[in-house]
Parts: sequence; structure tokens; C-alpha cells
Amino acid sequence: MRSAYRLRQVVNAVNFSTLSGLVLAKFLGAQLRRGPDGLVLATSGRRQLPYIGAITIGNVIVLPGAGPWSAELMAHETRHAGQWAACVIVFLPLYWLACAWSFARCGDHFSGNWFERDAGLHAGGYLERPPRTLWRGKKLNPPASG
Repeated sequence: MRSAYRLRQVVNAVNFSTLSGLVLAKFLGAQLRRGPDGLVLATSGRRQLPYIGAITIGNVIVLPGAGPWSAELMAHETRHAGQWAACVIVFLPLYWLACAWSFARCGDHFSGNWFERDAGLHAGGYLERPPRTLWRGKKLNPPASG
């Protein structure tokens, strides 16, 4: 395993995000297996998370069904594992802040979300929405002088 993947694995273990992902997988009744580059794939759970196709917490990728999954989706979720390591313990608040910004700006949680854009919107199965206009209606005109 490359040293960058090993470092990601260690950081995500130390910041307890991988442990959190394993707890979620256990709650969902998922089967665990080794994935590529130090990742853990959690699949075919008895329960599913509503509205979520796949989710990555630390080095754990929770995937629906038994696969196969596209290489693009796996690359997208792998990128999120790296984001968890890069942000150490503040990933979750930063991610939710990015979701709020995206919702205010684009009307969904992903189009303007830096983490999702960095991981590849289309690879994650998202359709990109354009930013909303900030001012609706007529343009503001300066007051008439005189």
C-alpha cells in the first residue's frame, strides 16, 4: 500500500472517523470486507440510509447492495476518505457548513458544496444545478437626483 494511503488510514483511525463508520455499518447490519488502498467496504445492510446512495465516514465506504459499483463512484467515495483525513476532526462541521452554503446558493446540498465538487459531482451521481440569482425581481435603481 502506498504511504499516502497508509497515512490516510492512520489519520482516520486516530481521529475516530473510521471507528464511527464501522459503528454505522454495524447499525445498518452491513457486511464488511477489505477494499482497495486500506478502505473498508460495508455492503448489503439490513437497513438503508434514506436518500443516500453511498456514504463515506473515515475509511469506511457504506454502499447499497452487493455491487458492482462504477469506478467513478468508488473514486468519488475514496476522495471523501482523503477529505476526512485532511480535515482531521472538523470534517463533519465543515461538510455541513458546505451543505448549508450549497442549499442557500443552489437549492440542493451538493451543487455548491466544495467537498462534493472536489470529489466529482457527476462521479457521485449528482446533477449540477446552477447558482440561484441573489436578487429576484427588478434591478435596484439608484434614487433620482434633484
